[in-house]
Amino acid sequence: MKEKLKLLFITTLSVSATANSGYAILSVLKNRFVDRYKWFSEEQMNDFIALAQSTPGPVAVNISAIIGYQSAGLPGMFSAVTGCILPPILVMMIVTYFYQTVAANLYVRIFMQGMQAGVCAMLADVVLSLFSNILKKDAVMHVLLTVFCFLAVRYTGISVFVLLLICIAVSVVKTLLTERKGAEK
Repeated sequence: MKEKLKLLFITTLSVSATANSGYAILSVLKNRFVDRYKWFSEEQMNDFIALAQSTPGPVAVNISAIIGYQSAGLPGMFSAVTGCILPPILVMMIVTYFYQTVAANLYVRIFMQGMQAGVCAMLADVVLSLFSNILKKDAVMHVLLTVFCFLAVRYTGISVFVLLLICIAVSVVKTLLTERKGAEK
C-alpha cells in the first residue's frame, strides 16, 4: 500500500510539473495508469475523465482524486491530489516573488508560446480518444448528440446548462426505452 501511495504521489507530481494544463495532464495520466502501470482499462479511464470533466473544480485535481481513490481509497486520493497541486503552488509562489523579472523575460515568452503547440496536441489526443471510445460502442445517438452540442455551442447563444439538460433528458428516455425493450423480451 505504501508503495502504491508513493507511486501515486510521484506520478501526479511529475505529470503536474511537466504538463501545463489540466486537459494536457489527462492524456499523460491516461498513458501512465492505463498503458504503463495497467491499473485501469481504457474504458475505465475514459469514464474517470468524463467524471472529472463533469464535476466542479480543476480537471487535473478531479482526475487525480478519482485515480487516487480508485487505486488506494482516501489515502490514495490525498496522495494523488497533493502530488497534483504541489507544483502549481510552488510555481505560483516563485513567479509571484519574481513577477517583474519573469514577465519581461523574452525567453520565458518564447518558451510559453512554444508550449502552446504541445498543449494543443495533448488536448487533441484526449478529445480523439474519448470520441473514438464513443465510436467503438457504435453509439449513433451519442455521436449525434456530440455533433448537435458542438454546433449549438459554436453557432448559437444556447446555454451549456440547457444543452446538458437536453443530453440528460435524451439519455434518460433512451435508457427507459432500452430497459422496456429488454423487459418485453
